[in-house]
Amino acid sequence: MSERFRKECKTMVVSQPSIRCWTTKHVAKWLKEEGFSDYVDLLCNRHRLDGTSILTLTEYDLRSPPLELKVLGDIKRLMVSIRKLQKQNSDVLEELGYTYEGWLSGSGAHSPNSIQGSDWLYNGDPARDSDEPVASLSADQYHQYTNGKYKQHTRRLDPEYWKTILSSVYVVFVFGFTSFVMVIVHERVPDMQTYPPLPDIFLDSVPRIPWAFAMAEACGVILCNIWLLVLLLHKHRSILLRRLCSLMGTVFMLRCITMFVTSLSVPGQHLQCSGKLNSDMWAKLKRAVAIWSGFGMTLTGVHTCGDYMFSGHTVVLTMLNFFVTEYTPRSWNFIHTLSWVLNLFGIFFILAAHEHYSIDVFIAFYITTRLFLYYHTLANTRAYQQSRRARIWFPMFSFFECNVNGPVPNEYCWPFSKPSILKRLIG
Repeated sequence: MSERFRKECKTMVVSQPSIRCWTTKHVAKWLKEEGFSDYVDLLCNRHRLDGTSILTLTEYDLRSPPLELKVLGDIKRLMVSIRKLQKQNSDVLEELGYTYEGWLSGSGAHSPNSIQGSDWLYNGDPARDSDEPVASLSADQYHQYTNGKYKQHTRRLDPEYWKTILSSVYVVFVFGFTSFVMVIVHERVPDMQTYPPLPDIFLDSVPRIPWAFAMAEACGVILCNIWLLVLLLHKHRSILLRRLCSLMGTVFMLRCITMFVTSLSVPGQHLQCSGKLNSDMWAKLKRAVAIWSGFGMTLTGVHTCGDYMFSGHTVVLTMLNFFVTEYTPRSWNFIHTLSWVLNLFGIFFILAAHEHYSIDVFIAFYITTRLFLYYHTLANTRAYQQSRRARIWFPMFSFFECNVNGPVPNEYCWPFSKPSILKRLIG
């Protein structure tokens, strides 16, 4: 508090102090006078609201964490009392950089210049990242009313780059560990003469296409390039990359377990799967590095056997497809259609090449889609914040998503400063 405010508070100690001088005790007294004694402990003791804080409180603050008032009538009555307080202290609001113009009579709308329309709506986080003045937006552009809560169309999301780095380290470690497990599994592959391919309806009905697996990997490369372009231009690219790394790492860690515990016979006689017996650990590590550096793709010269349950190629194709369709606008029908075509054709080519059993591909598609949908449902609804069980069962999810409240909006921006040619063209 500045020296001027201290002097002002001392001179007004005998009379009613200015709201700028209110402590939590004054706020508690005001709440009791207004008939909100039940909320004194929550607002004053636990969250230490003083005069300035209570003056800038909004209805969204009351509804959202950490306050989360549940009784609608109390929320409305408390906001009425706060608005009276704001009106009585409009000069203080102006000194704080806000103006109070009141609410439109008979409606729930408010002026975009009012305290409710300011950038205090998100618990102190600025409502917009752009340099446009707040007054240039209409009230309808600020909020939509969904499930009883005011939601804001645009809000500031902390990129939390350090978490993104951690998730990247996690997925790199998992890919390295997967490569090593693939080396171990390859040495344990069942003998083709003793254990012939298992019966499979699709593989028995569709003749093998020799070039199909290369086409499946080509579909994956195209999907990967589309995703990288979306990621590069997306405003919240750090959150997207963090989610991709955490999901991809988790699915491939599960794949390590499934392909290690059970070794299936090769799905086709065309596969040259005699065990590569690496005599020492150093030879195994060198082979694992070769698989890891080649991304496990035959296009880069990597050939492995035994890693059948379940299909890693299907995981990558499906995960990239879902991320592309989730983080592009719904109106981008061409991109969505192309993404799904590449995903489905890639899966068909995997089966047509007789590189995996049908059950491998089905389980990979099912696990990938379920994990993606569960993850984003929890993140978008913030259900884990109210569920102790969810935080226990999904600790990594809770860690990565604890500061991302609600869906990530699909907003795009140029990742770097404008090139000189673009500056000349568009200013």
